[in-house]
Amino acid sequence: MGMMDFFVSSYNLGEQFTNVELQTKEIEDGIGGTLTTYWLDPKGVLWYPDYKGTNTFEIIPEDDPRYDADRKFLNFEWIPTGQKGRVKLCEITKYVTVYSSNWKGDYNEWPEVKLHFRRGVLQDYEYTTKSWRPSTT
Repeated sequence: MGMMDFFVSSYNLGEQFTNVELQTKEIEDGIGGTLTTYWLDPKGVLWYPDYKGTNTFEIIPEDDPRYDADRKFLNFEWIPTGQKGRVKLCEITKYVTVYSSNWKGDYNEWPEVKLHFRRGVLQDYEYTTKSWRPSTT
């Protein structure tokens, strides 16, 4: 089954898909998901967090008091660099299906929405589960 990515939309995609916890496996080609959180802003632009440069990797040598012989392959630390992460534009051009993380109903009626992005900007969307349609109220 693989991992998934988290998806939050502040763009109005209807009650079932706006400002709720969603997920997808289609943003990164060939991977299926990396537990990244993606955010669709109110204008329909897709963003993701970038933590590059915020930590460095330090291997703990055997003569260091922090070294634990029982944790032979886990003797390392992540050292903060003081740099802050950034939010970056996710410049994908593709169709992505997102769905609820908390659906309790019939699997065949699981509501999904297919999003069409061009260079990270939402072009249009379509509800793809045939037996489900958003409320018009």
